Amino acid sequence: MSVRLGINPLTWTNDDLPSLGGDTPLETCLTEGRQAGFSGFELGQKFPRTPQALSEVLARHDLALVSGWYSARLLERSPEEEIEALESHLDLLKACGADVMVFCEVSRCVHGDQSHPLSQRPHLDEADWARLTDGLNVVADHLEARGIRMAYHHHLGTVIESQADIERLMGSTRDTVGLLLDLGHLVGAGGDPLTIAQRHASRIRHVHCKDIRFPVLDDLHNRDKSFLDGVLDGLFTVPGDGNVEFLPTLEHLRASGYQGWLVVEAEQDPEVAHPLTYARLGYRNLRRLAERAGFSVDDRTGPGSAAPR
Repeated sequence: MSVRLGINPLTWTNDDLPSLGGDTPLETCLTEGRQAGFSGFELGQKFPRTPQALSEVLARHDLALVSGWYSARLLERSPEEEIEALESHLDLLKACGADVMVFCEVSRCVHGDQSHPLSQRPHLDEADWARLTDGLNVVADHLEARGIRMAYHHHLGTVIESQADIERLMGSTRDTVGLLLDLGHLVGAGGDPLTIAQRHASRIRHVHCKDIRFPVLDDLHNRDKSFLDGVLDGLFTVPGDGNVEFLPTLEHLRASGYQGWLVVEAEQDPEVAHPLTYARLGYRNLRRLAERAGFSVDDRTGPGSAAPR
């Protein structure tokens, strides 16, 4: 089984907290990410949003487009309205060679609001669950028909955060609703990535490798802090630099036939965690973990070279 290693620009510049790396040019992110060894990037707010411009900037750095986050509001609008809202994003991903969409319901979320602690994250009632899962089925079917797979991103501070949330989501939707397994977010929510991988390996379309420092997580809970406070305190780091145990989950994914991207996504303060240093550390550690798990790392680069399915 082969995987490719990608990175998210959050190592350099933070979309939810623009003061972190706000002055860092996109060219710096891409140059240093490629220097660190990564084959591709996920999108961030500094990337161009037309196929030609995005393809050109990635080509200059010999990088592939991994995927791109989409903020859904299925609790506030119909599936048809959601499909209309995401169409330009879908077209961009497809035109530039990605085959998965990172999809997250952000209605009522608190992860981008520093004034709200994680303890105030939203929860769904029965009517909300029915509306969300029915909508996800419709949207995921549409994406699949267009050649893009949905990878639902469970995320701290959102309506799908805990292991129980993920289990219910998977049990209430069709197979077209795929899962983005984010080890850091799941561990941060008190869940077990290995268990989710064992139960839902066939639905996992994308993997984020985010590490967590447990002492910072404990402090976040004890002091009832926000998600962004956690970021500033150093909650997240690159694989192998925190306390998350990656190897058992990666081994199970390899045994289950996962082929796709493993992505370093680590929100950090670039003034504290030097981006190139941590990008290199993340690449080195993740490659070692992937190879120990039995994966072959595919080093193909360049636009349009999508990960194997």
